[in-house]
Amino acid sequence: MEWYVTLGLAITLLMILFAMGVPIFVAFLAINVIGTLWLMGTAGFGLFSNSVYDTVTSETLTTIALFVLMGELLFRSGSIDVIFDSLDTLMGRIKGRLYFFVVALSTLFGALSGSGLAVTAMLSRSALPTMQERGYEDRLSIGLILGGAGLAAIIPPSLMVIIIGSMVDVSIARLLIAGVIPGIVLALLFVAYVVFCLIKDPSCAPAADDVGDRTWKERVKALANMAPFSIIIFAVLGLMMLGVATPSESAATGVLGAILVACYYRRFSLKMAGESLLSSLSISAMIITILACSKLFSQLLSFTGATAGLVATASSLNLDPALMFLVLMVIPLLACMFIDQIAFMMVVIPIYAPLVKAYEFDPIWFWTLFLINLAIGSLTPPFGYNLFAIKGGAPSVSMPTIFAAAWPIVLCFLLGMLLFYLLPGLVTFLPSLV
Repeated sequence: MEWYVTLGLAITLLMILFAMGVPIFVAFLAINVIGTLWLMGTAGFGLFSNSVYDTVTSETLTTIALFVLMGELLFRSGSIDVIFDSLDTLMGRIKGRLYFFVVALSTLFGALSGSGLAVTAMLSRSALPTMQERGYEDRLSIGLILGGAGLAAIIPPSLMVIIIGSMVDVSIARLLIAGVIPGIVLALLFVAYVVFCLIKDPSCAPAADDVGDRTWKERVKALANMAPFSIIIFAVLGLMMLGVATPSESAATGVLGAILVACYYRRFSLKMAGESLLSSLSISAMIITILACSKLFSQLLSFTGATAGLVATASSLNLDPALMFLVLMVIPLLACMFIDQIAFMMVVIPIYAPLVKAYEFDPIWFWTLFLINLAIGSLTPPFGYNLFAIKGGAPSVSMPTIFAAAWPIVLCFLLGMLLFYLLPGLVTFLPSLV
């Protein structure tokens, strides 16, 4: 059977299973079992077991479990509330202050948790009701929460970065650090969007927030309260940039930093630590199982000749690298409107990886833009999962309102991607220092 027929059948079966609501790892496992029996018979299960064993015992995957644990400790201990209160104090009395507050808060939360869903759920339950009570526009408020949550996949620590780095031959440390400047640039684009909306329609924010003037003493105290979180940021980013720690070691020091911060604020307890550990084990096991199944899927593609055939076909087309890049970016942008981002990532990375090498794209630059594309998918109607997280946190808001709120933020992300394409140094500068 020709390689393209095999590839088409495998992807079609996966899409059918996803559409039926089958869990991602079950769908991959089913395809892998069928493919192994079809191509190699029962003797192929030796490859099957070795591939799974090699994946689940990979040292780099401990990074996933540790980063998840760090985020769980921070959120379950309530230490994150300190950032919320401190930023509220630092913002002072400015028109539309809660819009800027949400952008800053979600950016910091993304840097501390790595989970867009966690950021969305928390802000939709805490910040959004306050904004509604004070007369802030629903669409702009929800859009900024969605945009800020999307940054969690880009700003380190990002679980999706580690998954991509585990599947392709790219330094996880450099890939993590590559998200810093793009994350900040995207946050600034959100700020510019708020300023534009306030100039165009001043009524989208109340004339004056119900908040008193902040004294310099209060602001200094707020900065001091936030200072302990610099321990975590340095442990995760600083040690990697200095070249003294691997991503796994940085994640471990990040967990230690989260424990120290919780102790500093007197919010640490053995019960909380136990709950965080159990939750992180559950999440990490699911991610690692998906990775193990996906790796075998990529090996089966290579065995059938699909990988080599795809590269040969792409090379024979003689497409300009810019056009090929556009094609590779448009596919996930459209597909992730309907398919879960992690499921899509597991399917296409084994297909994209040889094309990235064949066209000699800078892997750090390409996979960072690919990651931003996936982040867009998490907030793109009709099936972006962050959209439903907003609905869960704010059931009174209609889905059409949530969908309408998402599109301007999608445009901000796309503008950012264009900027990173034209100025690749924004992505590659920090990794080049490692």
